[in-house]
Amino acid sequence: MEFFQEPVEEILDHFNLNSDQGLTDTQVIKSEEKYGKNQFSPTEKVSLSKKILEALSEPMIFILMIAAMITIGMNIYKHLQGLHAEFTESIGILVAITLSVSIQIIMEGRSEKAFEALNNINEDIKVKVLRNGIIQYINKKDIVVGDIIKVETGDKIPADARIIECLQLKVDESMLTGESIAVSKHYDEISSNSKVPLSERSNMIFAGTFVNYGQATAIVTAVGDSTEMGNIASELKKTMSKSTPLQEKLDKLAKAISVIGVVISALIFFYEIFKIYVHNNISFDTVQNAFMTSVALIVAAVPEGLPTIVAMTLALNIIKMARTNALVKKLVACETVGCINVICSDKTGTLTKNQMSVIDVWNNGNLMTPTELKSRFMIENFTVNSTADINIKDGQIKFIGNPTECSLLKAFTDTVCSVNPKRCPHYELHSSVCQGKCSKYSSQESEYISYTDIRNASSIVFQYPFSSEKKSMTTVTLEDNNYNIYSKGSPEKIISLCNKIIINDKVEILTEELREKITSEITKLQKEAKRILAFSHRTYLNNHDDWSSVQNKIEQAMIFDGFVSIADPLREDVFEAVEKCKKSGISLKILTGDNIVTATSIAKQLDVVKEDSIIIDAQDIDEMSDDELIKILDNIVVIARSKPITKMRIVNLIKKVGGVVAVTGDGINDAPALKNADVGIAMGITGTEVSKEASDIVLLDDSFSTIVKAIEWGRGIYENFQRFIQFQLTVNLVAVLIVIICEILELPLPFTTIQLLWVNLIMDGPPALSLGLEALRKHLMDKEPVKRDASIITKNMLTTILTNGLYIVLMLALLIDKKVLGGTVSEQPSIIFTTFVMFQLFNSFNSRELGDESIFTNLLNNKPMLIMMSGTFVLQILITQFGGELFKTSPLSIVMWLKIIGYTFSVIVFSEIIHLSRRLIKKA
Repeated sequence: MEFFQEPVEEILDHFNLNSDQGLTDTQVIKSEEKYGKNQFSPTEKVSLSKKILEALSEPMIFILMIAAMITIGMNIYKHLQGLHAEFTESIGILVAITLSVSIQIIMEGRSEKAFEALNNINEDIKVKVLRNGIIQYINKKDIVVGDIIKVETGDKIPADARIIECLQLKVDESMLTGESIAVSKHYDEISSNSKVPLSERSNMIFAGTFVNYGQATAIVTAVGDSTEMGNIASELKKTMSKSTPLQEKLDKLAKAISVIGVVISALIFFYEIFKIYVHNNISFDTVQNAFMTSVALIVAAVPEGLPTIVAMTLALNIIKMARTNALVKKLVACETVGCINVICSDKTGTLTKNQMSVIDVWNNGNLMTPTELKSRFMIENFTVNSTADINIKDGQIKFIGNPTECSLLKAFTDTVCSVNPKRCPHYELHSSVCQGKCSKYSSQESEYISYTDIRNASSIVFQYPFSSEKKSMTTVTLEDNNYNIYSKGSPEKIISLCNKIIINDKVEILTEELREKITSEITKLQKEAKRILAFSHRTYLNNHDDWSSVQNKIEQAMIFDGFVSIADPLREDVFEAVEKCKKSGISLKILTGDNIVTATSIAKQLDVVKEDSIIIDAQDIDEMSDDELIKILDNIVVIARSKPITKMRIVNLIKKVGGVVAVTGDGINDAPALKNADVGIAMGITGTEVSKEASDIVLLDDSFSTIVKAIEWGRGIYENFQRFIQFQLTVNLVAVLIVIICEILELPLPFTTIQLLWVNLIMDGPPALSLGLEALRKHLMDKEPVKRDASIITKNMLTTILTNGLYIVLMLALLIDKKVLGGTVSEQPSIIFTTFVMFQLFNSFNSRELGDESIFTNLLNNKPMLIMMSGTFVLQILITQFGGELFKTSPLSIVMWLKIIGYTFSVIVFSEIIHLSRRLIKKA
C-alpha cells in the first residue's frame, strides 16, 4: 500500500484505528510482532578471528612474531646440526604475543561495550504518542506501525509516517533528499499513476528528519529498517568512530618514540655485531642474542599500548560522565570541554529549575491570584492557544509539552476548572448557559470541565506556532461564523498588537496612560525575577483560503486581556557552580530571551555583576559593529532579549579573540550556534531534537552545574592522560638508558628478552589504565583552563620524568655494579629484574600527582589501581619464585624481598622530597 496516495480515512481503516483513541495495548503487541521494533539492525560485529588478525598486524606484535620465527628457525637448525637448541625463549615470546593480543582484544571489547551503552543513551528519545485515548511520552524504540504520533517545531521524527492533521508544517529533509530548503507538508492524498519521488511525498514525514516549523499528527507507516532512513542506516553507525585531535597527538607522540626506539635498538644491534666481529666470536648464539636484545629493547622502549589505553580511558570516563548527567555525543568534546574559558548560558531551565508556576494574574485592570481569574478569553488562551497536554496515569498527573504552556494548564487545572456557578470562570460572562455545568464546553453534567472540553469545543481553524523571531503564538478558532484570534507572547510584542483593553468588564481604548500602568506593573514583577507572558484576542469576520499568509494582518487592533507572572526559581546548586567558574577562570555570560529587568535580577542573585560589568539588550548589540562589540565583549555578563542570531554572533566573536566557548541551547534556531561553538551543549529535557543533534554534549538534567561538572571531567580526563604518559615515558627512559649504559661500559645486559617482554606487558596495561581512571582532583577548578594548543607534556612532567627516571637508573646501576642488596651470584639476575619491576610499580604511584602535592593525600581514592598494583606484585612474586628457566630467575628469600621492597620504595621517598622542596620554595 502506497500510503501517500491514500486518503486519511482509508489509512485509518487499514490499521483499524480510531483517530481519537490510537492503538490499544493489544494492537501494539500485534503490530510489533508483525512489523518489528523501531530500531535499526545492529552493526555486524567484527569476528574474533578478524580481531586477532588485526592485533597480530600491529607493528610491535609483527616484529615479535618475526623474532619468534627467526629464533625458532635458528634453534631447529641447531638441533638438526646436533647442537644444543634452546626453545624456551621462543616459547616465551609466543606466550608474550598471546597475552598481549588477548589484553588488547579484551580492552577493545570493553571500549565497544561502553560506546554501545552511550549510543543507547543517545537514542533514548521521547515521542508524544496517542494510545488508549491518552496522550503520553514513550521511548522512540517503542514506537510501532499504526501509532498516532504528534510532532512539533524542533522534534526529530521517530519513524516514517503519513500525516493526518497538520498546521504550517515544514520539515528539514536535507539528510534524505539533499534539499537544504525545508519542505512544506499537508495531509491530502497525492494522486499519481507514476512513481512519486521521495522529495515530492509532501503528505509523508520520514524518520531522522526534523520539524523546522509547525506541528502535525501522523500515523506511523514504517519503523526501523523498513524506513527510508533504514536504507542508509549504515551512515548512522559512524558515531564516535573518529579519533579526537588529542588522540591523534598522542598517536604521533607514540610514533615518534617508536622511531627513536627502533633507531637506538638498531644501533645497539650493529654495535653488538661489531663487538662480536672484533672479538672473533661470531656464532648462531651470539648473533641471535644480539638480535633478540635489540627486539626486546624495541618492545620495552615503545609505548605501543598507548592508543588502546587512550581509547579505553575515554570510553570508561565518558560512561562516568553520563552517570553525572553529561552525555558526550562527540569524543572531541571530552578534551575541548576542559579548555573552556567562556560559557554562554541560557537562563530558563539551565540556571533555573524549569518548574514554572503562575504566581500573579493581571486582568480587568487589577492584579490578582490565579484563583480569582474569570476572563473567558484568558482561559481560552491558556487552553486552546497551546500544544501542552496532561497525562493522568495511575493517579499521577504528568504535564507534557512546553514548560511555560504547562504552567498555564496547571494554573487552569488547579484553580479555575470547577463549574460550580460561584466559581465558574464563565459565570459572569454567560451565566444564562452556565447553570451548575458549562454547556458551552461540556455535554455531560459533571462537576468539572477539563481543558480538553474547552479545546474540543473550540473549532481550531489555524495555528501559528511560537517562534523566537515573532516571540508569540496565535490560534484561530471558529465560533458562530466568526473567528476568534488568540495571541500570547512577550508583553512588549502583545501590547504592540493591541489598541484596546478590557477594564472593569468593558472594552476601552488602550491609552498611553494605561500602557504605562501596565508596563509599571510588569517592571515590578520582573524585578522579582518573574517571567511575564501577555495575552490578547480579537474577533475577526473574514475567512481566508490561505491563513498561513495573513498572520500580520489578523494580529492587528487586538484587545489586551492581561498578563501572568511566572516564577521559575534558581537551582540550589547553581550558586556553587557559578563560584567554581569564577575560581577557575571561566567567564559566564547569560544570554536570555527575558526582559533586561528580569535578566538583571537573575544576574545579581548569582553575584556575577561587578562594577565594570555590562548588561545589554540584544537590540543594542545589533546596532554595534564587530569592532565595537569586541571592545566590550569581556565585560558583558547579560544579554537580554537574546535571539539565536545574537548568540551566533557572540560565539563567533569570542572565538575570534581566542576564547574557547561553550554555548547552551534548546531550540531549533540554536542549532547553528551549537554547531559553531567549541562545545555545543543541548538541554536533554526541554531541548528540541534538532538542538541535541547539533550539540557535542547533552545535559540529561538541563542543569548549569552539570556544565561545570563536565568541564571538571574534561580537565580530569586530560590530567589522567598526562599521568599515564608520564608513567610510561619514565619506564621507556629507564629501559633504554640501562641498556645503553651497559653497552657503553661493556657490562652484560641485566635483563633477558623474556624479562623485558614481561615488563612491557605489565607496564603497558594495568598501571597505565588505572592511572587513566584516577578520581577528579579538588584543584581542577582552582586554576585557569589549559590552552587548547598547549603541549600535553608540560615542563613539570618532563622534570618529573627525568628526575625519577635518572634516580631509578642510578639505583639500578649501583645494584648491577656494586650488588648493594647482597645475595649470591646466582640470585643477581632475579634481584635486578625484580628491582626494576618494583621500581616501576612504586613509581606509578608518583605519577598519580602531576603537581607538587603529596601522593599520600589521595592514596586510597583509586581502588582499581591498588587492586591492579597488588595483582601485578603477586604475579611478580610468582614469576620470580617459580619462573625458573623461562624467566631466568631463581627463588629469593623473604629477607631479600623485604630488602628489594625497601630499596625500590625509595623512589617514592625521593619524589616526595622533591615535591616538598618545591612547596617550601613556593611558600618562601
